[in-house]
Amino acid sequence: MSETIYEIPVKRIDGRSTTLGDFRGQVLLIVNVASKCGLTPQYEGLQALQTEKATTGFSVLGFPANNFMSQEPGTEAEIAEFCATTYSVDFPLFSKISVAGADQHPLYQLLTHARKERIGEGPMRERLASYGIKSGMPEEVLWNFEKFLVGRDGSIVERFAPDVTADDPRLVAAVDREIAKPV
Repeated sequence: MSETIYEIPVKRIDGRSTTLGDFRGQVLLIVNVASKCGLTPQYEGLQALQTEKATTGFSVLGFPANNFMSQEPGTEAEIAEFCATTYSVDFPLFSKISVAGADQHPLYQLLTHARKERIGEGPMRERLASYGIKSGMPEEVLWNFEKFLVGRDGSIVERFAPDVTADDPRLVAAVDREIAKPV
């Protein structure tokens, strides 16, 4: 893929077309989110991380996706309202995309090809299997709230399993390490 993370077209949750070029030079945590998932309370921790690190050139970016058991059925307006009123989310949210399957968005094609291994792999996959839910290939997005850490230079530096929360020491250390790197 010749496109960088900054050139891929995306839409903000309000429908405005843009790219991630607006975030060039920042450390990013890209997360596929869903409003009706057992992991949805992670919004609280993601917002806390955003609040704590926002002045350091860090941002959480939320990409709603309905790929897993239809756990993000809402419209963009409903998703934005839910996030704002339930979790006081003020980090950037984008329009709903597909993060897996034949219609996978180009952003997630780039992310999943760039970083196949995830930190914290195992427990979530096992939990899904215990419910009879088959997960895809290891390099595919496993579930809602999988996280990709992007360095200031646009490189995908880490990938975290869905059940690795925003306050997990492994995630926080990786974010801090990237923030500390010279611009």
